[in-house]
Amino acid sequence: MEKAEAERKVEESVEEDDQVVNPWQVSAKDGGKIDYDKLIDKFGCQRLQQSLVDRVQRLTSRPPHVFLRRGVFFAHRDFEEILNVYERGEKFYLYTGRGPSSEALHLGHLVPFMFTKYLQDAFKVPLVIQLTDDEKCMWKNLSVEECQRLARENAKDIIACGFDISKTFIFSDFDYVGGAFYKNMVKVAKCVTYNKVVGIFGFTGEDHIGKVSFPPVQAVPSFPSSFPHLFSGKDDLRCLIPCAIDQDPYFRMTRDVAPRLGYHKPALIESSFFPAMQGETGKMSASDPNSAIYVTDSAKDIKNKINKYAFSGGQDSIEKHRLYGANLEVDIPIKYLNFFLDDDAELEHITKEYGAGRMLTGEVKQRLIQVLTEIVERHRRARAAVTDEMVDAFMAVRPLPNMFD
Repeated sequence: MEKAEAERKVEESVEEDDQVVNPWQVSAKDGGKIDYDKLIDKFGCQRLQQSLVDRVQRLTSRPPHVFLRRGVFFAHRDFEEILNVYERGEKFYLYTGRGPSSEALHLGHLVPFMFTKYLQDAFKVPLVIQLTDDEKCMWKNLSVEECQRLARENAKDIIACGFDISKTFIFSDFDYVGGAFYKNMVKVAKCVTYNKVVGIFGFTGEDHIGKVSFPPVQAVPSFPSSFPHLFSGKDDLRCLIPCAIDQDPYFRMTRDVAPRLGYHKPALIESSFFPAMQGETGKMSASDPNSAIYVTDSAKDIKNKINKYAFSGGQDSIEKHRLYGANLEVDIPIKYLNFFLDDDAELEHITKEYGAGRMLTGEVKQRLIQVLTEIVERHRRARAAVTDEMVDAFMAVRPLPNMFD
C-alpha cells in the first residue's frame, strides 16, 4: 500500500472498539494494555527498525540514546528522510511541545524532552518548543491567566533538561501566535474540512468550537516560515518531531496539508506511553499523586511510592518466587528500569535474575529507587538554577545566529 494511501485510510474516528488513543485520551477496553502493533497499523506510521538506530549511531558518532536502544521510541514517519538530509550535509530542525496543565511534571512528561535534548546534541540542530497554554485553557477548567502561569513554570522544568539556549526557542501560544505563524494557521484551516477534523480527532457536537479550531495551532510549528526570526529564507527546511504516539493525529492532518502549501511533510519519531505505577492498565493522573513519580518528589516520597505502589510481577511468597520467578510482562519496576537505567549489562542481569527468581522484588525496587532518586535530585538542582530571566531569554523572539554550528 502506498504511504499516502496508508495515511488516508485512518481518517475515520480515532476511537476503536478496543482502544482509544488521541491527544486527550488513552485507554484500552476493560483496562487492558495498548496494542502498539494495532496502533501502528491504524495510524499508518512505521515501526522503527534497528537499521535506523544503527544508522543514527554511525551518522552521529555517539551511542544511541537509551530510549532508542530499548524501543521506547518505536515508531516513525519519514525518519529515514531526516537521516538522508543529514547525511547529505543539509539541515533540519526539531519541534516538540508541552501542554501546561499542571505545575509539577512527572517522569513521563520528561521522556520526550530528555530524548529531544539528545537529538539536539547529537545532530547539532535548532529546536522550537511549543507551550500550548491555549489548548489547556480550552480542554481544562483553567483560566487564561493560570495557563500562562503554568506555561512559565513548565518552561523552567524544560530548560532544566539542559537545552542549548543558542539553538532553542521556547514559545507559548498566547504570547507568540500572530504574524507569519497565524498566516500559516489560516492556510492550514482552509485545507481541512469539518468532517475531516471530526474524523481525525473524534470531536462531537457537544465540543465547543475552540477545540475544533485548535489543530492548526499545533500543526504550523512544523513549517519553518512560522518562525521568520529563525528561518527566514529557509522554507525548504525539514522538521523532525519527537513526541508520544498519542500526538500523531495532529501530524497526520499536517502531513496531508503540507504539500498543498508548498512545505515538506514533517517527520516524526514517536514513543510508547510511560506506564502508571499501578501497572500498564493504570493511568497516571494529577488527581492521584501515587500514580507517578514527580520531579518535586523527595527521596522519601520516591522510596515510599515505589515500595508501596509500584506493581510487582513477583510471586506472592518467596518460595513460589524462587520456583517460578517474576512475571516481567507486568512488572512496573522492570519497566521503569528499562526507561531509566542506562547500563545495558546491568539491566540484562537484573532482568535475567529476577525472571528466574534468584532476585527478589524488594531488591529490584531498591535499585529502581536509587536510579529515580538520582534523576529527580539532579533535575531538582538544575531547575532551582533556572531564573525568570533565563525563561525570558529562552522565550525571547530573537535570531539564533549559531543555531547550525
